[in-house]
Amino acid sequence: MTPLPPFHDDLDAARAEVWRLLEDGPRLRRNAFHMPALATVDARGHPQVRTVVLRAADPLAGALRFHCDRRSDKASEIAASGIAALHGYDSDAKIQIRAAGPATLHTDDALAEAAWAGAMAMSRVCYGADPAPGAVLPTGDAYTLPDAEAAVTLGRPNFCAVVVTLARLEFLYLDRRGHRRAAWTRADGWRGVWLAP
Repeated sequence: MTPLPPFHDDLDAARAEVWRLLEDGPRLRRNAFHMPALATVDARGHPQVRTVVLRAADPLAGALRFHCDRRSDKASEIAASGIAALHGYDSDAKIQIRAAGPATLHTDDALAEAAWAGAMAMSRVCYGADPAPGAVLPTGDAYTLPDAEAAVTLGRPNFCAVVVTLARLEFLYLDRRGHRRAAWTRADGWRGVWLAP
């Protein structure tokens, strides 16, 4: 029988595992935490969920970063509420991570400039799409994308980096010998508690 992982009954080890997985997300494209689900609330108070690409995970700052088009609903929802939540599940490892907290849009600052400079050409093209994301189209192909060279200038005004500064972090590990669920809150200095799974 496979031995239980070190984090099974150790809150500090569980939090370290959460951050290890989140830090792997941006650099490992096949990692389950590379593309977490983002949850926001729209102007009518309805939940909205979509997939984003995790671009950075900073355990020291307790922050996660992804990018979006500032013309998108997700950007306006984050701007209006100032909060967001992310969720990822690795079916092989049987680990779920939930993270939530204040979210900030970075559009014209040094962080946004650095993120844009590091963006791949194919990503930059997406931000130059016309019309804006979510616009109603008469046909599925009734939009245009700039070429990679034009995208550098056309896409940049629409680009923003989003930083979620975590206020709460949750972990669920599924194992037939006993599930483990834990939560950490920033207000408690990241002190964790076990939760009933």
